[in-house]
Parts: sequence; C-alpha cells; structure tokens
Amino acid sequence: MTDRVFITGIGTVNPLGLDVDSCWQQAIQGESAVDKITLFDPGEHSTQFAAEVKGFDPVSRFGRKDARRMDRFVQFAVAATEEAMEDASLRITDSNRDRVGAVIGTGIGGVSTLGDEAKTLRDKGPKRVSPFMVPMMLPDTASGQVAIVFGARGPNICITSACASSTNAVGEAAEIIRRGAADVIISGGTEAAISPLTMAAFGNMGALSSRNETPASACRPFDRTRDGFVAGEGAAILILESEAHACARGANIRAEIIGYGLTNDAFHITAPAPDGAAAIMCMQLALQASGLHPEDIDYINAHGTSTPLNDKTETLAIKQVFGDHAYQIPISSTKSMHGHLLGGAGALEAIMCIQAMRNGVIPPTINYETLDPDCDLDYVPNSARQAPVDTVLSNSFGFGGHNACLILSAFTNGGTVQLNE
Repeated sequence: MTDRVFITGIGTVNPLGLDVDSCWQQAIQGESAVDKITLFDPGEHSTQFAAEVKGFDPVSRFGRKDARRMDRFVQFAVAATEEAMEDASLRITDSNRDRVGAVIGTGIGGVSTLGDEAKTLRDKGPKRVSPFMVPMMLPDTASGQVAIVFGARGPNICITSACASSTNAVGEAAEIIRRGAADVIISGGTEAAISPLTMAAFGNMGALSSRNETPASACRPFDRTRDGFVAGEGAAILILESEAHACARGANIRAEIIGYGLTNDAFHITAPAPDGAAAIMCMQLALQASGLHPEDIDYINAHGTSTPLNDKTETLAIKQVFGDHAYQIPISSTKSMHGHLLGGAGALEAIMCIQAMRNGVIPPTINYETLDPDCDLDYVPNSARQAPVDTVLSNSFGFGGHNACLILSAFTNGGTVQLNE
C-alpha cells in the first residue's frame, strides 16, 4: 500500500443547508443565505446582517441537557460529523477506535458562550457564572466532543489559524495518516461567531460589508464595488482514511487528497502581503506535493472574501502561479452565497470542490456585476457552469498571515477502493 489518503465521507451544517445535498442544490442555483441577523438584536451595530444557519434545533438533536452544555460551534461540529460518518458508512468499534482520531479547526471557538457569561458576571456577579463556561468556550472542545460522542480515541487536536483553520485541519489530518499514526481522521472545521461581541469588533475594524439595505447582494467577491466580508457560521466535516483502511472495508471514495501547502506572509496581523509572495508559495507547495503542473488544475475555489485587499492579492497570486493559464481556469468564491465561515470556511469549500467533481458542475460567484481591472480572471459569474472537473485547488488565507492550500482529485476507479489481487 502507498501513503494515499482518501475522503470517504462528507457532512455539513451551514447557512445554505443542514446537509450536503440541500447545501449543494442551493449553491448551484446561486442562492444567497445572507439576511438580517436574528440571533441577536443588531440595531446598534454598523453591520446588521450575516449568513446564519436556519432551522437547526439542537434540543431535538442532542436533548435539552446536552444541548445546553455545548456551545453552538460544538453543536454544529457534532451534527456535521453525524452526516459524514453516515456518508462514509463508517462504524467506530472497540476494534478500531484507537486508530480513529479527530482534527477539527475553529477560528474563534465558543465566543458566544464567553459573551453570555461575561454579561452574567457583570449583571449578576461571579457566583452566577456557569461552571461549564470554560469547556464550552475552549476551541478544542469541538474535536474533544466529537471524540466523546463517536468513541474515537486516536490522535486528537484542534487547529486555530484564523480563516485557514479547517484547511490546515484537513491537510494536517492527511499528514497524520500518512505518517502511520492513524487509519481514519474526522477532520474539518466549525464556527459560530455571529455574536454581538464579534460583529462589533469586525465592524469596527472595517472588515465587514455595510450593505444593510441589500444584504443578499452584499458579498460580492472580485466585484469592483466589494466593501467587506459577510460573516457566516456552520461546520463541515470530511472523513479521511488511509488507502489500506479504505481498501480493507471497500469504502466508497469521494475524493483523494493529493496536495497540501502552508505558509505565512510574515507581514501584517490582518492585511495580506501586497505582493502575495507567501500565497504564491503556498499554491506552489501544494502543486509540488501533488506532482501536478499548473495546467492540470480544472477549478480553483478561491478564498474570495469580498474584501478589497484579499481579492486583489489572491488574483495577483493566482496569475503568478498559473501564468497565462490563469485566464483559462474557472475560479469561484462560494462565500458569495454562504458567507465567511471563518475557521469553518476551508472545509466547507473543500466539500464544494468535491461536489463539483462528483457532479461536473462549478458553483458560481454570485453578485458579480462590475469588473475590477485588478480582478480580471474567470470567476464563474452569477450562474453555475457545467464542466468536467477532475482536479481542484482550494485556497484559504487568514488573519495572522496564515495561508493553506489543498489539491483534491476525483477518484475514477468506480468509486470504491478494493484490495489488489
């Protein structure tokens, strides 16, 4: 056996839908999940809209007691894992649980719990602060709770690298499998940061769009009139397996992880480096790991945040890596529809890439209306596009200068891995 790593199951809870299929249908129809915030009263905030997960009932899923002891970001992670495990037809038993791990990223963790308990401290005093606050707010609680619920006793870590968190989580999970430390890793990311505190902070930074009158069209990556990102929430989970383990159980293969790169701008805590040098190197490292040439990439799922700096810099970096071929590659930002899931974004976008390969359809960048001379590539504007997609690049760039890239490929051997005779 080789050190190949396969994706055998996917699951998600996000603003476009509470499962992969409903999310994908909304995406290819170009639907926006952005609307006025309902999770709290945003009346005093400069930005009053976001992409919320609607219709998610944690009490019916987990029971009232357990739901109250999990922050929303953990609830999302457990729910998405349930779907991914079912999709993978994977059972964790006493015989395999020590070789099954979890690597789940988050950018902020349980910030809603922190905000709620800070208010309790201020209004009611220290004796009324919940003893569950610390485990509810810790970023590693998602990976820990997933391990508890599903019985996975193998390697378990949380990765926090801002908006690159879940791309790093998937990439590092693959590396754990490749070095033989686990057979299966539950990987991905989760975020639930649409709270008064975080929305105020992002708004005061000038990072958010302020199109309060037209929220559905606020997120417009690569458009000349873009004015900031739109906050989203949710989770996306991918089940990663070694080739040997997948073969032994005849697993259905969703995709293969063939390339991973990570770098840092070493420039500014929030702004990308204007020359895109580290983002360029990150994509090049992923290509080098995959053994592919730039012209082998069929689709790029861009970081595409709808901020003035990111979209310009990412376009520049893509041109430097792909040369003239950059103008031939379809590129889209699905954040235009589901918002920016921060630490959960990369994993959700990896699922979008998998669905594009499985269905031969590239999801669009919606709200693209006005050409920016600095962003002049093919962004699949406003409508999904049918096209064969066998190999994809997914970019994630985050505060702190973090850059992470994944290259995924379709699995063409009938979808099922079997042992060689």
